[in-house]
Formats: sequence, C-alpha cells, structure tokens
Amino acid sequence: MSARSMLETSTARYDRVAQRSAACVITGYSTSFGWATRLLDEPVRTHVRNIYALVRIADETVDDPDPTLSTLERSRLLEDLAAETARAVAGSRSTNLVVQAFALTARRCGIGPALIDPFFASMRADLAVSSHDQASLAEYVHGSAEVVGLMCLRVFLDGDDDAYARLAPAASAQGAAFQKVNFLRDLAEDHDALGRTYFPGLDVDDFGDAERDRLLDDIDTDLAHAATALPHLPASSRRAVTAAHGFYSALSRRLRATPAQQIRRTRVRVPEHEKALIMMRAALGARR
Repeated sequence: MSARSMLETSTARYDRVAQRSAACVITGYSTSFGWATRLLDEPVRTHVRNIYALVRIADETVDDPDPTLSTLERSRLLEDLAAETARAVAGSRSTNLVVQAFALTARRCGIGPALIDPFFASMRADLAVSSHDQASLAEYVHGSAEVVGLMCLRVFLDGDDDAYARLAPAASAQGAAFQKVNFLRDLAEDHDALGRTYFPGLDVDDFGDAERDRLLDDIDTDLAHAATALPHLPASSRRAVTAAHGFYSALSRRLRATPAQQIRRTRVRVPEHEKALIMMRAALGARR
C-alpha cells in the first residue's frame, strides 16, 4: 500500500470513529430524536446526528448542573468549542471527535458561518441573559433552533439551492415551534434550576391557563407552517421529519390539556406507546 493510500485509510478511519461518537452522543441524550433519526436514510442520518451532537455538547456546556462550573468557566469552554468548530469547518482536523464529525457534515453540505455563528451567539446568551423581550427572544430562537433546522435542511436537499430557498421559512418555523414547546415543557426547570424565563413578561409563579393557551396558539401556528413543507422533502428525510413534527404536535396537545399550574411543577411527556404509533404512521404515510 502506498503512503498516500495509508494516509487516506487512516483519515477515513478517524472520520468514521468521529461520526460514531456523534451517534453515541445522540443516543445518550435524546430518546425522541434518536427514534426519529432511525427513519432517515443514509448518509442523511449520519449528517443529522453530526449536527445535533455538536448542538447537544454546546447546550450541555452552558446548562450542565455541576455547581463547580462557574459562569466564567462555562464561557471559556463555550468559546473554546466555538473556535475549534470554526477551525475544523475551515479545514483543520479536530481532536474533538464531535467537532470533527460536525465539520465533515458542514463542509459536505454547505453549512457555514451564516448558520453556525448565530447558534453560538444564542448559547452565549444563555450565560448572560436571564429574561427576554420580544426582540431578544426572536434572536435567541433563531440562533438556538431555527438555524439548526436550516442546517438539517441543507443536508436533506443536498445542494438544491432553489428548494432550500422555498422550504427555508417552513424549516425555520419547525425549529421555532420545537424550541418554544421545550420552553413551555421545561418551564419549571428553566426558572427554578437555571434562573431563566424565556417568554417575555411571563410571571412563572402566576402562570395561568389563558397564558398557556396564548403561547400554544403561537406554537401551533408555527407547527402548521412547518407542516406545509413535509410533502416536499426528499424521501430520504420525509418520514423522520414527519415523525419529529408528530412528536411535538402531540406534546403541544398534551400541554394544552394540562393545567398551567401543573406545567409549572412537572415536565409533560409523550408516552412511549404514543411515540411508537407516531413513528409507525410517519413511516407508512410518508413512504412515497
């Protein structure tokens, strides 16, 4: 074997290990997302896992409950991660396997600073901002969720820029809906453990059903917009995105049926049997 062939084999092995590491991150942190990714065809599944692994690592950097990690230390770790990601996306090899996996996907699928920089800006906001107004919330949701949906759309469409332009608003709406559902579901933890309130003007201790319904009306509008893109996605991703949309639609319905003060105290979940039914319907209904 030539030296060039040996180098190529070594590089390919390292990249495969990096991408398997990203898959382990997803399996360890997200049940629903892990379920949905099973419906993605390859190589789309691997690329999407690579994206979400980096997102999860960044999120854990700012939200890890370890009391020994100061805000200053979390900020340093986040900046190190952002800088390492930028270097890897530009072409450097990273010793952080999750960053290496993300960079492979970013370079292959055209994910650049326009989507990556807002994401890290929102992660920084979690370390500095404890409550939001409408403008800062919109900026935060764009960076923490909408751009992630757009990164995935880049993967799904594999270079079709015309389709990306058409479907980007719906992909952004889906990311926003998912994030706002998480805000509502995690209301107690965000407020009590992390000291954050994402929804502007919301008094968590006086949270009522009317406020719950107002927030869910906005979320359901985003979900309805997102649904318009589902039939236009390639078959390689349509079933998985339909399943993810179904999970969050079910969670929205459950939140609406749950008294606001109970949401304030407990985390609402979709039961496993209902997730399995949503998966089955997505697999059958979005097959073509």
